[in-house]
Amino acid sequence: MFEKNLTNSFFTETYSSEPIAKRISEVLNGKVGFYSVGLYPASLAYNCALHNQGLNILLAPREGRELFGAFSDVDLSEMDNGIKTKIESMAVSNVDNSGTYNTLEDLIINCELVVLGSNSKHIINDVDLAFKLRKKLNRDNVLIACLVGSFCHDEEKNESFVLCEKINNLAFFSGFHRHGALRNPLDSFTANFCHPDAMNAILGSKLLNKISPNIQVSAGVHNVEGQYIKAAKNISSILAGFGHAFHKNNPGLLPTLLTLLLDQCLDQAAYVSMRRADREKLYTKQPFPITELGYIVQRIDASLLKDGDFVTVRDHTFSQLTAMVADVRGSMMLPVSGNPTRNFQAGEVLAGRMIELKRCPKGVDEFIEWCEKSGLKRGALEGINSLNYWPHILRKYEIPLSNSSMINLLYMCIMGPADIKKDIFNVMTKSPELTNYCQESVKSFKSKKISDSLDNFHLKTSIDFITKSLTDESRLFFDSNSIDFYDPFNSENKATYNKVIDYIETNLIESDL
Repeated sequence: MFEKNLTNSFFTETYSSEPIAKRISEVLNGKVGFYSVGLYPASLAYNCALHNQGLNILLAPREGRELFGAFSDVDLSEMDNGIKTKIESMAVSNVDNSGTYNTLEDLIINCELVVLGSNSKHIINDVDLAFKLRKKLNRDNVLIACLVGSFCHDEEKNESFVLCEKINNLAFFSGFHRHGALRNPLDSFTANFCHPDAMNAILGSKLLNKISPNIQVSAGVHNVEGQYIKAAKNISSILAGFGHAFHKNNPGLLPTLLTLLLDQCLDQAAYVSMRRADREKLYTKQPFPITELGYIVQRIDASLLKDGDFVTVRDHTFSQLTAMVADVRGSMMLPVSGNPTRNFQAGEVLAGRMIELKRCPKGVDEFIEWCEKSGLKRGALEGINSLNYWPHILRKYEIPLSNSSMINLLYMCIMGPADIKKDIFNVMTKSPELTNYCQESVKSFKSKKISDSLDNFHLKTSIDFITKSLTDESRLFFDSNSIDFYDPFNSENKATYNKVIDYIETNLIESDL
């Protein structure tokens, strides 16, 4: 699909003393180009035009698309005409003054940083085209970045993945964008610009910081983790929207649900981080320590005890990127004013229709139909795009089901077979069931062994299991033994949330998309 080890840097050669000062000066005085002007790039441009006279942004809409096509008629009617004129000037910079919009080629010629604003439908082709144009135009030191917030899929290999993992040096730009908020003249925003090389990351963040005094961009090296968080967050926002709408009268449930959604996004990204081919280089081969970018410490690892030794299983270093974590948290909040994110709104639609019909959607097509009838555009629902590939992602990055249980539940609600959806509906709509699901679904397999033994402590097998687990010094007994107290699929007395947990653990990874 892509050439391995594609070069993507502001510097065409490794750092050397002669040209480095000149090149840094060129970058710092350069422009940022946004290709494929969807709602986020267009809103950033609006914020820039609102606050900054320098206008260091250039825009290039996708061929056949209107510059303001991402905005509704209501949004356009509320915009200042002078601001819209400034945005038009960002998109028309051809020397012949023909009035035609910039192209991706124009951006590569005139900018030092080009951000591909494409969604998952176009991003792979756009990345491929950008690198080819850069080579053709002899502009190899133009840095290419993306902001796509969903997983990609290779149809030939039937493989889903995080794009930044396939192209290790592809930069990733991410900031919290609540629907319409970037057009608020009084609000301010944070974002992260991530590139695996610390110097490229800090230069890119400096360029993006010039967009507007109301947008603060910090540098980071965790592009793969940042993009994964964005994709997982967009799915999680759907469930957050559902929770706020369906369980608004259950104040005890929402904090548990929202905390778990946030924690699991970060835990999943920490597993993905362990799969990076360049993980060690990320920390040891930098021009300067990442603590100089604003990371508090150089590395944060999570370890488990295995065979008597602590083994690193998750890398949480990226969690020091405040804007990344704020993006997840903010996307799961119902705002005091204005609209929530579009994926959050999709969750509200899901809740409304489930209340009305007293069932889960029959499938993803029906859910999309519900969203479109509510005014949400299909192309904007990146959370649904990512959810399509969820079993692939769990397999590829070896993410435990106990660290992904909330998205697993949403997947089964929308994509699952009809024979389990009645139980899924009951878990999602009844507060005690959902609370118990939140508590029990995060337990590891070993934890469930202990819990099941204690629940059945009147049985000799349970007593023996707990006793030997506590007294066997090698602990090998605990690791190698399990007890089945009942058939999980035929027990009439089993709680619904436990039936759903068992079903997910048995069937989700084997789902054939």
